[in-house]
Amino acid sequence: MPVRPAVTEADLEAHLRGICFKTGPPRRIGVEIEWLVHDARNPRCPVEPSRLRAAQAALRALPLDSLLTFEPGGQLELSSLPATSLSACIEAVSADLALVRPAMLDMGLGMAGHGHNPWHAPQRVLTEPRYNAMEAYFDRWGAAGRSMMCSTASVQVCVDAGHEEPGPLGFGRRWLLAHLLGAVLAAAFANSPTSEGCPTGYRTTRQVVWSQLDPERTLAPPQDPDPRTGWARYVLDAPVMCIRSEDGPWDAPQGLTFREWVRSGVPRPPTQEDLDYHVSTLFPPVRPRGHLELRMIDAQPGDAGWIVPLAVTAALFDDPEAAERAYRIVKPLAETAGARPAPRNPLWRHAARGALTDPELHAAAVACFAAAQEALPRLGASPGVIEAVADFTERYVARGRCPADDHLDAVYAADPAYAPAAPDPADPPADGPARATDITDPTGFAAEGELTLGKDSQ
Repeated sequence: MPVRPAVTEADLEAHLRGICFKTGPPRRIGVEIEWLVHDARNPRCPVEPSRLRAAQAALRALPLDSLLTFEPGGQLELSSLPATSLSACIEAVSADLALVRPAMLDMGLGMAGHGHNPWHAPQRVLTEPRYNAMEAYFDRWGAAGRSMMCSTASVQVCVDAGHEEPGPLGFGRRWLLAHLLGAVLAAAFANSPTSEGCPTGYRTTRQVVWSQLDPERTLAPPQDPDPRTGWARYVLDAPVMCIRSEDGPWDAPQGLTFREWVRSGVPRPPTQEDLDYHVSTLFPPVRPRGHLELRMIDAQPGDAGWIVPLAVTAALFDDPEAAERAYRIVKPLAETAGARPAPRNPLWRHAARGALTDPELHAAAVACFAAAQEALPRLGASPGVIEAVADFTERYVARGRCPADDHLDAVYAADPAYAPAAPDPADPPADGPARATDITDPTGFAAEGELTLGKDSQ
């Protein structure tokens, strides 16, 4: 006799539709910030797991408002509470960092903002069943899974889903905006051009790593006229990464989708809690969790580098005038993106390799940052935040650069052998300006070939 599922497929689909986009006037903003933890005296010296565990215990004793967690490779993460304004969010997280950074330095540890570890190969320090199952699952796709788990860090901005009704702040418009603007944000804030000391050929290696993983849980859902329907289908048709158990490993049968698990009830009937946990193992560039979680921005350099991507994203999503301008700016990028989902389409490939050296992305970034700068005073941003965005715009965006370019300049200066070769005068002239994004593998993206991290791919 077949096992009766604990919940029906229709129940679970209704649950997903009810929780993925919680609509209403956009009022709240949040941020999740990750850092690579390193030895304060010598970042190139790996930190022993025992030191990381001691740091975790000490930091958990601090009176923080943000949620403090650690990633499998020891990366430190602070997740803010939902704030009612951009200024409140920045003030709360800055206050927590004022406690965390000195405590880390007292233990001889520093916090670095890089999208991908530039020094070390992946080394997992957390051994919870979730991460054991995750490592085994992603190992089927090669080495990128361990790199993602242990060597990447990001700034994830969380914005409200938006109004139920259409318009600049409607949830359907914001869902589409996130997937086009996401490529612009990934390019402008690209900050991971090296691995194990070597240029990878990409300005955001972190984005490349994500693109190499299981496409059924890391690509964007297909665009659907009803985003709720599209997301529910995506979730139920994604393979199950792990089945929680009180004893024994959390392994799942290979290739089992959640929909198939519900229908078969094998190896045990799933519950609604299992579905919610399954959603936490899905990693598309934009993840609807009631709000929209934008996951494409590399961790940023400097103590306050995270503030600029937070402020720019908040302005372009939550100020109605800026949101309308941003949508009109990025809408033509859909032609470049084509039908393939992010991050494996041409638009996101260009962002990962060339960042703002790509003329189309550069033009979009210049216009979007201008809209954000005009909107920030309307959102009540402080003079310091407005100045930080202006400085970033002048230093990087206006010049077609991103933080990764500073890092590459230092690498090329230290070892000229890594510097790109100058064009041969004998070569015929190009039809248009040279673009780093034109140098790519013929199959499309590194996810469809094999990027050897730690080697120069150009």
